[in-house]
Amino acid sequence: MSASVALGLVLALCCAVIAILGFLFKQRGAVGAPPVRWRAPVRSTVALFANRWWTLGIVVATTAWVFHVAALALAPISLVQAVIAGGLVLLTPIADRVFGLPASRREWVGVFVAGAGLALLAATLGEGAEGAHDQYEAATLVVYVAALTVLAVLSCAAVLGDTGHAGPVLAVAGGLLWGASDVTIKAKAGAIDDEWLLVLLTPEAAAITALSLVGLVVTARSLQLGPPVAVIARPPASALSPQARVSPCIRAGVSPCIPARLGLAVRMRQPSGRSAGVLARPDTPPAGASPCD
Repeated sequence: MSASVALGLVLALCCAVIAILGFLFKQRGAVGAPPVRWRAPVRSTVALFANRWWTLGIVVATTAWVFHVAALALAPISLVQAVIAGGLVLLTPIADRVFGLPASRREWVGVFVAGAGLALLAATLGEGAEGAHDQYEAATLVVYVAALTVLAVLSCAAVLGDTGHAGPVLAVAGGLLWGASDVTIKAKAGAIDDEWLLVLLTPEAAAITALSLVGLVVTARSLQLGPPVAVIARPPASALSPQARVSPCIRAGVSPCIPARLGLAVRMRQPSGRSAGVLARPDTPPAGASPCD
């Protein structure tokens, strides 16, 4: 493993811990704010920021996002997302012992399985962890991001009216939107050296902003509906799973089979993303060949 990739994974671990704290602060603020209304997203957002716990959570989450972007610039996205998902191991004890949010036995088992999956992933890095892997084809990037966005919209539509499973489903939808944002960030990370601040004026930057903000509103509603630990755990898991499943065709990931199994092991019941399009890489295996061969 190269030094830059190792540094990227350390930053990803920092991101995971800070993001958990941010989510827990936001959860406390969300339940104390008026319900999010889909027909009034701006008013709902303003109401959320009127709550000091939500605002504190956003500040903490923004710090985590900075670490996330730095990690994506240095390491393959599948590894970065795997480390962040593995950070879920810390969610249950922090939520239970520090924030007083009860967790069921199934949730304790779930975070343990996530940690075991991360250890398995780390043991199978091989030569794939030698670079950042940040070359993308624009057309396939658009297809991939659009597919995840459609899956997120369909997930939201399936629980209109706040049905019994609305909280977890909306959390998955928010994670899919953030996953699409993560891939777009990764796609533009390699252009920062050439474009500097001009990168903020690109279509990709606009897409990142839109996906992040919409995902923020969707996850806010999921936090209001709960249950807390299950809802907080789903966004990173649902962001990881579809990215890992197409990683044989993305020039951003390694060990394609292991992260996919990790996404299944967490058992978050997120959409698979198997039809999310492909981002071609020059060394894609020949037709009919298994990426795990």
